Amino acid sequence: MSTQSFIGMVRKQTARRVSSGHGSLSEKLRHLSPKRREIIRPVLENPRPYVLLSVRALADKLGTDPATTVRIVQGLGFATYKDFQRHLHDLSVAYATSLDTMKAAEREGKGPAALVRAALHRDMQNLHALSNSLNADKICALAKRLYEAPRILLLGGDAATALVHHLEYHLTVIGLPVLSATTAGRVSHVVRTVGRRDLVIGISFRRGLRQTVEGLQAARRNGAFAVAITDTFVSPLARAADECFIASVETPSFGASYVAPMALIDAIVAALGNLKRRRIMALIKQADEEQRRGFRWYTAEY
Repeated sequence: MSTQSFIGMVRKQTARRVSSGHGSLSEKLRHLSPKRREIIRPVLENPRPYVLLSVRALADKLGTDPATTVRIVQGLGFATYKDFQRHLHDLSVAYATSLDTMKAAEREGKGPAALVRAALHRDMQNLHALSNSLNADKICALAKRLYEAPRILLLGGDAATALVHHLEYHLTVIGLPVLSATTAGRVSHVVRTVGRRDLVIGISFRRGLRQTVEGLQAARRNGAFAVAITDTFVSPLARAADECFIASVETPSFGASYVAPMALIDAIVAALGNLKRRRIMALIKQADEEQRRGFRWYTAEY
């Protein structure tokens, strides 16, 4: 088995394990005794301070003993404490706020110039992680679905609006039937009209914007094929989708880094351009004259 095949297999197994386990976590939490629910609740509500703790240290923090902590973890459906720690890490990513990322950078004690370099380094790490984990066959399969869909709906909002518009622009250039919704009111209206064979892409990160998550859920209930672009499998957007693509937005700054999500969208655009190359070339040739001499472009005097 090639290295790429092995990575792909591990990624698929991880995705299945994460999505199935996390999807039923809230249900399993309800099955714990009230006392055990109250013991573990602070960890699930604010996971970041607990991610690196050993089982004994976690038990001390929670005012209980290690054996009880392990039983609670197993009651939540995790085979080992290590599995639970990985889940906490995913939760800490999903529920991170701008203040969390700023505090983390502050604790490292770096000056402004060092933080600039750290931000660029984090961008490169995010891009490298995407490159190592991305399944090109999944991208090509999505491109095929995009060509076949009677309608394509892009959902986003807040800062992710820029990503929605970037993808919408390129889909429009090649003549695909695309529309976008980036406000709560528009999302609620357009998802009512999607149905079977339509394709909906939701873009949101961390805990997920409500309008995007609920819009994708509603579109899927109506029979549309739902695709999520997010940064962790524990995202509610990932759980609402038929297909999920992961791109990290981690940064030491107060915002979110869209280097990796933008690269993911560019990969989708590249797949579209090469899947039906003759069609795309015909469209681009029509645009070529306008791009060379059209009124939109500044003309320099030589």
